[in-house]
Amino acid sequence: MTGAGPAAPAAPSTGRLVLVPTPLDLGAAPQPLDAVLPAAVLRQAAAITQWAVEDARSARAFLKRVGEAVPLAQPLQALQIRELPRPRKGSGQAVPAAEWQALLAPTALGADVGLLSEAGLPAVADPGAALVAAAHAAGVQVLPLAGPSSLLLALAASGLNGQSFAFVGYLPQEAAARVARIRELEALSRRLGQAQLLIETPYRNAALLASLVATLAAATRLSVSCGLTLPEGWTRSGPVAEWRLRPQAMPDRVPAVFALQAPAA
Repeated sequence: MTGAGPAAPAAPSTGRLVLVPTPLDLGAAPQPLDAVLPAAVLRQAAAITQWAVEDARSARAFLKRVGEAVPLAQPLQALQIRELPRPRKGSGQAVPAAEWQALLAPTALGADVGLLSEAGLPAVADPGAALVAAAHAAGVQVLPLAGPSSLLLALAASGLNGQSFAFVGYLPQEAAARVARIRELEALSRRLGQAQLLIETPYRNAALLASLVATLAAATRLSVSCGLTLPEGWTRSGPVAEWRLRPQAMPDRVPAVFALQAPAA
């Protein structure tokens, strides 16, 4: 009697993790989807029935808009929409790998899983990056779709160094720590010739701008892009000295991207 042969290798996954961009009008009047998303992206989004999302409520609102442009593969109520896991506050512990892998389970059955951020490109300044990393670890193909990114749009509109730049996220809320971080970023920009991009919660936009204008050197270039892709969106870019001469009002409900670049020493 012969023994059993080696186990057959597991069948490769055929489903993909699809990174679906969303418009940048979160918190504003909805804009036509076809103004910022290609028709092919809308068709691909409409065909997906399994979703991993940052926020289920905003995801359903987006998918409803998709369905108004392209019929959904299933009724909105039948779509499987699961929110990304978050670490427990104060625990200091990362989300267990098994929770990320569970979101990818449909790919083993051949189904695509769509990843949604609240606004813009998933996994860029977004917790979805951890799911993308889990997909690569599991051998699941990752497919990014074309769509708006507030960071890159702001950089393109700024006139700052698009060849060398860094996104540094949020600055400290405490005033002294925020000033220290601004000075650190300015020194880094001067040393590397690099543009530094940052963001803030909209209701703190004005406080951040005031801190930047007060702290940065007069010759440092400062750019602010607000409400990108919206009809009322704007970008202003120039030396800090000009910002001091002409103060800029900031909305408290519209996202903004801030960028700075110090002149070479």
